[in-house]
Amino acid sequence: MSPMNEETKGQGAPRLGRGRDWILGGTLLLALLAAVHWSIGWGPLLAPWRELSPWLLGWLFLLTALSYALRAVRVHDYFRPRFNGQFPVVLRLSILHNTANNLLPMRAGEFVFPWLMRRYFGHGLLDSAAALLWIRLLDLHFLALIAILILNLSHPSWIWWGLALLWVGGLALVVLVSGMGETARLAGDGKIRSIIRRVLLAAPGDHWLVARVYGWTALIWSLKFAAFTSLLRFFLPLDLWRLLAGVMGAELSSVLPFHGIAGSGSYELAAVAALAPLGVDPKLALAGAVNLHLFLLGSTLILGGLAFLLPKSAGKAAVSQAFS
Repeated sequence: MSPMNEETKGQGAPRLGRGRDWILGGTLLLALLAAVHWSIGWGPLLAPWRELSPWLLGWLFLLTALSYALRAVRVHDYFRPRFNGQFPVVLRLSILHNTANNLLPMRAGEFVFPWLMRRYFGHGLLDSAAALLWIRLLDLHFLALIAILILNLSHPSWIWWGLALLWVGGLALVVLVSGMGETARLAGDGKIRSIIRRVLLAAPGDHWLVARVYGWTALIWSLKFAAFTSLLRFFLPLDLWRLLAGVMGAELSSVLPFHGIAGSGSYELAAVAALAPLGVDPKLALAGAVNLHLFLLGSTLILGGLAFLLPKSAGKAAVSQAFS
């Protein structure tokens, strides 16, 4: 069966997780509810919200919303000129994809991206998934750069600056790898070779495109970390590097082998695991992580709801321009 036929089979709704994923996710959610109830109490945990300035909350939400919008800018730039004139549709796609990622268990939300790419733009499922893989690799690359920043803040040294420069310089490998798609001799059967080749071809091959996409990635995560560390500081008055480490742990919960419904349980566990070794009381760390997660979920639901107001298509004129 050809790759195109395989993609055609996936035109229906995306797979939103297996039954056991939802069972495990539900178990994590119940475990979190029980842990908070018996160790802290929901009343004491939520009480600090009454003291939080509405202006500060609105500002942090604005930063978070801007980071969501920049994700759409990144996708739009990545697939240029195919999406020229269709940014509102790309914005809808990007926000719904991130909403699904934040709400569905076991990262099932990632399947929404290629599904919406096919539904809105007729883009191939495998090609969309391959492009998303490269975007996620750039995300992880920049998160590693933030980790180097945390190390420098905790133990200042010129070594970290040198390591950061080397790490950023490694982005040149993306351009080199992208050129291997047509010429590389790949092992394995025909189907595996075809998939690997399409992944290589989906890489941003132009060095200016790599620089732009990485720049958008840096802005996206900088805004999100600025908003989340500011909010976490309200609940946990810690040093900046510890706050960054806590947010980093929470964000990296997505790479755990288990991921709860709406990240519940896994998000908090990862944050506590990052903060507890740094001398933060686990109960305080848990309270801060839960409140941070509530802000994330609230922002997700608001922005996800607003995304449905955006158009699903840009009209025939824009489509003609995009493919000209």
